[in-house]
Amino acid sequence: MKKTRRLTVMAMLTAAAMILSYVESLLPSPGIPGIKLGLANIAVIFALYRLGWKEAAAVSLVRVGMVSVLFGSVGALFYSVAGAVLSLAVMTLLRRLDVFSAVGVSVAGGVAHNLGQILMAMALLETERLIWYLPVLVLSGLGGGILVGLCGALLVKRIPPV
Repeated sequence: MKKTRRLTVMAMLTAAAMILSYVESLLPSPGIPGIKLGLANIAVIFALYRLGWKEAAAVSLVRVGMVSVLFGSVGALFYSVAGAVLSLAVMTLLRRLDVFSAVGVSVAGGVAHNLGQILMAMALLETERLIWYLPVLVLSGLGGGILVGLCGALLVKRIPPV
């Protein structure tokens, strides 16, 4: 693939991820802190399967940075980056092993994202008590990961390689 085409696809995926983040922010909150579907990761899953891990990392990290600047806060940036980096590492490893479907990779990524956020919160707030909140976030990661994985897998199946 030509560099210009690849860069254009990455920019479109980043824009789509940002739009999905914004749309998700408009959805009613379940009332439980830290619970989100992670819809923006549909673009990351697609990038991981169609472009590669470096491109997926770029889409994810640029999206996290831009969304934090435009709609969030500096504090939220720390949590988001921690979650995104751990999630990307886990998803990349599982993708390379080629044992799990896109849904399985997404679920693992969702759970890893929540683990990364909890670890960051524990470090910043200097308390280990937050680990008790992890089971709630694991359940959230499972549900969001399944939804995101199904959508991402559908896109990978329906959209030809770029």
